[in-house]
Amino acid sequence: MRNIRFTAAISAAALILTSCGGGGGSNDFGGDPAPAPAPAPTPTPTPIDGNGGAFTPPAQESLSVTDVQTIIAQAVGEATARNLPSVIAVTDRVGNVLAVFRMNGAAATATTSISTSAGPNPTPMDAQGVVFPAEAAAIAKAVTGAYLSSSGNAFSTRTASQIVQEHFPPAPTTAGLESGPLFGVQFSQLPCSDLNQRFSAGGGASALIGPKRSPIGLAADPGGLPLYKNGVVVGAIGVMGDGDYGFDPNILDTDVDDEEAIALAGIQGFAPSASITANRISVDGTSLRFSDMVVDDLSPLQSNFAAINGTAGNLVPVTGYSDGTIIAGSAYGTESSGIRASTAAEFQNRDAFILTDGTGTNRFPIRAGTDGANVATPLTAAETRAILEESFIIMSRARAQIRQPLDSRAQVSISVVDTHGEILGIVRSPDAPIFGTDVSLQKARTASFFSNSVAAADLLGNPDGDVAAFVGRVRTFLNDPNALTGTVAFADRSGGNLARPYFPDGELGRPNGPLSRPIDQFNPFATGLQVALTIGNIAGHLNFISGVSATDTAERCTNTPDAVAGQNRLENGIQIFPGSVPIYRGDQLVGGLGVSGDGIDQDDMISFLGLHNAGLRVGGIGNAPKVIRADNVVVDLGDAQVRLRYVNCPFAPFLDTDDQNVCEGL
Repeated sequence: MRNIRFTAAISAAALILTSCGGGGGSNDFGGDPAPAPAPAPTPTPTPIDGNGGAFTPPAQESLSVTDVQTIIAQAVGEATARNLPSVIAVTDRVGNVLAVFRMNGAAATATTSISTSAGPNPTPMDAQGVVFPAEAAAIAKAVTGAYLSSSGNAFSTRTASQIVQEHFPPAPTTAGLESGPLFGVQFSQLPCSDLNQRFSAGGGASALIGPKRSPIGLAADPGGLPLYKNGVVVGAIGVMGDGDYGFDPNILDTDVDDEEAIALAGIQGFAPSASITANRISVDGTSLRFSDMVVDDLSPLQSNFAAINGTAGNLVPVTGYSDGTIIAGSAYGTESSGIRASTAAEFQNRDAFILTDGTGTNRFPIRAGTDGANVATPLTAAETRAILEESFIIMSRARAQIRQPLDSRAQVSISVVDTHGEILGIVRSPDAPIFGTDVSLQKARTASFFSNSVAAADLLGNPDGDVAAFVGRVRTFLNDPNALTGTVAFADRSGGNLARPYFPDGELGRPNGPLSRPIDQFNPFATGLQVALTIGNIAGHLNFISGVSATDTAERCTNTPDAVAGQNRLENGIQIFPGSVPIYRGDQLVGGLGVSGDGIDQDDMISFLGLHNAGLRVGGIGNAPKVIRADNVVVDLGDAQVRLRYVNCPFAPFLDTDDQNVCEGL
């Protein structure tokens, strides 16, 4: 369990105005020293003629078998020194599990945290109190470190903990502040996702295709750190030793965290440059956290794998993830990794990356809508292309929130779906974080779903009464008996307003939003409808890993009714933080557009302006009519009237102009 090194007596206001990076005041995590601040790069006009050139793809680096052996040996050495037998997992950047090592005496299971605000014996809600194999926890931590990181930012599971809680930053004295910017991201990369690939024990061309799924979504439990080679993220390590799969609710102290120390030992020689670690990146004036442990906390490194293999523990197979051997990682950007540069025939802008099947074929080529049975005039392939290309242009001009150096370009993934949730196209920038691929699709589907005339009927048609009950809660809360029947256009920011444990967001003493659990039942494992829709899939998959069940979860999240046979509107779950808009043809819903990978305001702007510009380019499509957007909805709280939000665009958003208020009036 975790011990407290010291407590900083600083106020919530100070947190907002100043840096509060961890590590006892040191930034020594084992990477290259942070350089002196350099002048921001001079912005240049963004090429928009289809020739690309705004981005430099990361070098194609990968972890070798020898690298993985060294990483595991270093971690095992630190675990031995700390007397904490652990399970250690290593993945590559696209989520392939390269090895899982179980030390002798390591705990067999991990347990997700339970909210204690309801009293000493609370009833677990959603995914609280779930007991599952420790190997799955270690893999989830490694996937998180790899998926949240890029050449411009190195994030860890401690970073994830900071940005998914009900107040940002999380601390006893910050109650009353809004929720974390990526609130809800922990329930992405789900094992039931139709986008994320599955482990193939038989090998072949598809064996290392990513992105791969995670056993239980993204982790907020410290002990997952990214791995780098020559400045390029190549994977991550995850450590589970104490059996407590939780999160850090207090940023005001620095933890003595054994799991994080073990992971930090593992990444020595493969650590990110100090210039891009999370503590060098701020959100709303608050520095993020990378690791509370530093190199000076570590014992002398042990790097001889032969000396620990078979004595300190053994490589182990994990059903659905690894056959118990060590394999080399795939090099991101190659055909064999599942993500590569597009061809001219696939996408106009030469900077664009796409998802591939390993044999040269785009997994999600641009196409027309499939929902002609329900939509008078579905999206055409030309309209889908215009939406993706115009959104890509906005991204290429946008100033990044979460990347170093300052004034870097934003890098995101962009997804378009029709009203059945079918994927009409996905495109990425070269170095966008991997997590945004699945999340952008969740966001696109969420905006389309909640704006759809059948949203209420689909939720009521779910056999789980808990899911169906959310419809009545929404209608009561909004005082609208017709809510969720297509009368309101919901962006993800709008639905996210309703999915917080306080409404308005973070404001103490207020009721929970109708898509959330009440605060006394809430924690990052119990967010409400988001988890209720998928908890059966998650539980079924964990039973599959543990051997309780011989059957894995289906490649389809949720039990809501199909739009038509074989097509479900929420096949990878929903997302509840901003970065999407529904797509309209006049006043008729025709799809959804989702963006993820940078700051939430940047994601909002790219989707909103990208769709607007696509409408100008091809005519006939665009954002929802102003009269039906969710920001017309005012919730009566008795002593206050609170308006929902639709999108929020950032200040000083572009690198090539000084324009402000770029979304105003559209």
